[in-house]
Amino acid sequence: MPTLDETITEVLAPVFAPGSEFAGTLVLDHVDVSTAGRRRVVRVIVDAAGEDPGEPGFDLDLDAVAAASTAISQVLDETPALGDAPYTLEVSSPGVERPLTTRRHWGRARGRLVRAVLTNGSDLMLRVVTVDDDGVHGTGEPQMIKGKPPRAKDVGAPHHLAWADLVRGEVQIEFRRGDEDVEDLVADENDPENDANHESDEDEQ
Repeated sequence: MPTLDETITEVLAPVFAPGSEFAGTLVLDHVDVSTAGRRRVVRVIVDAAGEDPGEPGFDLDLDAVAAASTAISQVLDETPALGDAPYTLEVSSPGVERPLTTRRHWGRARGRLVRAVLTNGSDLMLRVVTVDDDGVHGTGEPQMIKGKPPRAKDVGAPHHLAWADLVRGEVQIEFRRGDEDVEDLVADENDPENDANHESDEDEQ
């Protein structure tokens, strides 16, 4: 029997399906339904559909997120899946803390420094270069240990991680990379004005 999260995910899937208003612009990333007193809280994470940096559809369209919030609310109003309890809807975009668990997640992390957690219990630090059917390909960039720089032979070492060997990835916030201010790399996640968080209270369905 599907969980309520799975049921609501299925209910909302047509909003982002091919041929819909948001096809090619937004994707449904995650749904979480919880209970707060007599009210349900429906948290919906939507993300930009593009996987290739610099190409159309990669940057999150905040106007589209606002429109999607309205469309999601209308669908939830019409479904019996939530029962008779009132609900609060929260629609937002993924933050930098979102774990990388799907190919699309990893694709959008190209160029980022990521801690990869492996099925054998180990982890490694790499900068994601490419993502394909075989897995994730990157270069090693170990973090400094006790203020000491990493060994030169480790920096830039190629890593090829098969999907079967990956548990998740964790994007690292970088404060400086060479002469580049890397805060710009995570501006979308850290800027409150770009939070793309929209809330609406529904008293009844």
